[in-house]
Amino acid sequence: MADELALDLEELRQLQNLAKRPRVLSLISSEIRNLEKLSKEPTSVSVQTPTPIATGVKVPSTPALNYVPLGSFSWDQDNDKVKIYVSLEGVKQENVETDFKPMSFDVKFHDVQGKNYRCAIPKLNKEIDPEKCKVLVKPNRVVITLFKASKGNWLDLHFKEDKLKPNMDKERDPMAGIMDLMKNMYEEGDDEMKRTIAKAWTDARSGKAADPLQGYR
Repeated sequence: MADELALDLEELRQLQNLAKRPRVLSLISSEIRNLEKLSKEPTSVSVQTPTPIATGVKVPSTPALNYVPLGSFSWDQDNDKVKIYVSLEGVKQENVETDFKPMSFDVKFHDVQGKNYRCAIPKLNKEIDPEKCKVLVKPNRVVITLFKASKGNWLDLHFKEDKLKPNMDKERDPMAGIMDLMKNMYEEGDDEMKRTIAKAWTDARSGKAADPLQGYR
């Protein structure tokens, strides 16, 4: 660029020496001044720097890490939420990783005095609202707040299957109850009782009798 300006200036000056008319001399002199200004200005190179893209930073869950389970904690509740109190010192809020789901929660505490801790319940007694749940770090403990999906009292944090349910289903089946009764009577009865019950059982299975106990009522 500088070389081209120098050549243009040299040629214009030659033309200036040859020109005779005042108007032509004025035009050539004006162009020479413009080129002289351009030749004195520093050449700047524009370098476009790419704009950095902001990304959210999240501590990933690394399967290779070892966690100390925190199974001992206390809890209380009101009509709207459950609070779980975990005694743990040295926890930093930025080192807490949470995973709240409608029927479970998993809270991990990384790099607590050189160890990793974990407090989790894989299946809760009732449903929670994951979006509202939170963890608050205090000097000597951590408070995990679970917001209930529906108001009410929880009898326990952990889900427990109703062991009475199969028996209740069985009681609702009258034939199952009669068969159990016949079995007990057969085992405890004499020979005559056993023959009667065996015949009633056979008739009931073949559809000859609507009531298995009809033969000895």
